[in-house]
Amino acid sequence: MRDITFRGVGELPDPGGEAETLLDALGRVVAWGPGAQAMLGHPGREVLGRRADMLLHDPAAVADVLRRWDEGLRRGVLVLRRRDGEPVEAEVCVRPLTSVTGERQWLVQAVRTEVFRTYEFGRALLKSLFTETPFHIDLFDTDFRFVAQNLTERRAGVFRDTSYTGHTMREMAPPGLMDFDALEARQRQVLETGEALIGTEVVGHAVPGSPREYVWSESLLPLKDPSGTVIALAHVVSDVTQRVRSRERLVLANEAGTRIGTTLDLWQTARELAEVAVPRLADTCHVDLLDSVFSDEELTNDGQPRVRLLRRAARVGAADEPGPGGAGTVPVGDLDAAATAPGSLFLDALAKGESVLLMDEQLSSCPDVVMYDPPAEGGPAVHSWLLVPMLARGVALGTAVFMRSRNPRRFEADDVLLAEQIVTRTAVCVDNASRYHRERTTARTLRHSLLPQRLPSPSTVRTASRYLPASEHTGLGGDWFDVIPLSGARVALVVGDVVGHDLQAAVTMGRLRGAARTLADLDLSPVELLTHLDDQMNRFLDERGDEGSLVTGATCLYAVYDPVSRRCRLARAGHPPPAVVSANGSAVFVDLPGGPPLGLGGVVFEEHEITLGDGDLLVLCTDGLLESRTQDLDTGLRRMHDILSNSPASATPEEVCDTLIRDLLPPDHRDDVALLVARTTGLPPDSHVTWEIDKQDRMVGHARDLAARQMALWGLEEQSFTTELIISELVTNAMRYGGEPITLRLIRDQSLICEVSDGSSTSPHVRRAQDTDEGGRGLYLIAQLTQNWGTRYGERGKTIWAEQPLPD
Repeated sequence: MRDITFRGVGELPDPGGEAETLLDALGRVVAWGPGAQAMLGHPGREVLGRRADMLLHDPAAVADVLRRWDEGLRRGVLVLRRRDGEPVEAEVCVRPLTSVTGERQWLVQAVRTEVFRTYEFGRALLKSLFTETPFHIDLFDTDFRFVAQNLTERRAGVFRDTSYTGHTMREMAPPGLMDFDALEARQRQVLETGEALIGTEVVGHAVPGSPREYVWSESLLPLKDPSGTVIALAHVVSDVTQRVRSRERLVLANEAGTRIGTTLDLWQTARELAEVAVPRLADTCHVDLLDSVFSDEELTNDGQPRVRLLRRAARVGAADEPGPGGAGTVPVGDLDAAATAPGSLFLDALAKGESVLLMDEQLSSCPDVVMYDPPAEGGPAVHSWLLVPMLARGVALGTAVFMRSRNPRRFEADDVLLAEQIVTRTAVCVDNASRYHRERTTARTLRHSLLPQRLPSPSTVRTASRYLPASEHTGLGGDWFDVIPLSGARVALVVGDVVGHDLQAAVTMGRLRGAARTLADLDLSPVELLTHLDDQMNRFLDERGDEGSLVTGATCLYAVYDPVSRRCRLARAGHPPPAVVSANGSAVFVDLPGGPPLGLGGVVFEEHEITLGDGDLLVLCTDGLLESRTQDLDTGLRRMHDILSNSPASATPEEVCDTLIRDLLPPDHRDDVALLVARTTGLPPDSHVTWEIDKQDRMVGHARDLAARQMALWGLEEQSFTTELIISELVTNAMRYGGEPITLRLIRDQSLICEVSDGSSTSPHVRRAQDTDEGGRGLYLIAQLTQNWGTRYGERGKTIWAEQPLPD
């Protein structure tokens, strides 16, 4: 190699050859070098003065070789012969010389063919690197000054037609091209350590001041002399801008896949999109969602014209930095009036489903676009603006806008594709979140319709309740509770549990609850009510046919408290027993036969009666509060007993509910929980009175007199006439159509209750009497004078009752 551009291609690479010898004009060996001895194995004493015939594998070829040399053909391949007779193929180059005596001589240089091929390959490689490679290659001396550049670097715009040799990169390259201090630090490191730095990514600008930013892969290689001393540095640079941009986009797309859609919250999902985009894709990003996305109606694309209102769901960027935002910035949660205006780019993009990219001159001709969401005051102007519509299942959901101002790079086609990819993923998440919102709203509406939202407030029973569904997603379950006012100031308390936590369980629960309320209005005893519920459950299962296995049964506890007698009658069907906490703080579970669950059919339930004192607590719950994967029912009952026993006597039902939920509910409960706590209070003795009435016509007047005196004692003289009329009709009917004994009872509670009982089970009926009829108007008259009335049946006979409102 004679120079860096490899001129003189016909010469052998330095050094001149493996073997060198000198021949005279007759082909005799005049000089024999050590390389020749090493190649062919002949020592000098054996060949000096002898013809070169012995050195050729074909001795007859010597004359022909000399002739060709004379004719000027002085390079070629010859087959030589080693001392042991083995042939050696070599590349031979001959140079004519003249001795000091004027005689003709030949300097012969020989290189084994395989070695020469290696030289050729190396020479071709170096030539290719310096003439044809796309890489930029610079050679620096130990003072970091240019020694040479390959043709690719020479053709580059920075060094074109420039005398660079002897200058450093800092001296030659214009300011702003790259970080020269960092380059020299890397060069110094390679020079001092002798170790190469491979693949350093360097950011810069091919043209100073240009908004387009490049990324180069730089390798610094130490060049060493035979002693190992670094004598120069090779600087190899390639443009990897597109590769780096693709890698960055791939990383960002992957990050979007993990960060967007972490929740089913619409606002959070929109915020996640903006946070992923800023600052690596855009300096500012805002997301608008259509109002219909937040509604409870199913999103459709039926082609019907409708008003599309875009609401700002998220914004990340300039306005989030210190300092005031633009005057036109839309707060999160507000309608984006400009985007919703007729003919806006936003609505047009949603209609067409196509992205809109505006840059530089396009923005200057459309300045209102940026004012949809201007940058912070004093911040750099927006030079790239990208609007991407958000669509899922062909339905428009909203828009996302990406803006660049601080980042000098304009949006490229790959940036648009990346933004569309991220927005498409977000659209799926927004659609899922919207569907979840609608499903949850529907489930909650269903739950609200199936469970009491406000319990009745009878004067003798103060209640509190809790309902915790197993599924927070739907809020549906099979547990329920109820408080049902009954005639005679009595109150029914019911808690039930349908197997399952899905929609079918909730529907079955609603049907059972409705049946329980209907049966309770008939004033059935707890045992009779559970028997009818058992029949109803069997009908429900039969209606479902083969799918009946989805709901296999239900449990129920039904209690009726009478504040006059302070007695409570209870029955349960496979349900946990109720607890009673007396006013003095002692807690016991009612010894109540468990009975089988509802839905088995042909079973007999048993009833139990207890007495509740004033201030006593009756606690009813489902097994979800007591059982878990780590706790069985008996353990839960013992823990519940301990909690209730340690509760202060002054604790209200609300406080008892909170304590039980806090201390007893399993942290990972997977079953529905229904809890009902009632504090009972009996009616004072002076608020009710009972008389026995003989079955004689004259006793009707006596009954009216008794009622009138009692009304006077209660200060209800204004209602005395109506009450006497009601009592007269009820007592008369009992004497005519009923049987003994006949009793009259007045109860003053939240309403005035008149009850007449007799020994007959014949049910009275209201009928409209004709003008000529002498009777038949009694119950019709009572229905007009009272707010409610009815009949209940006991073990012997029946009771007809009527309620009147009391004055405020």
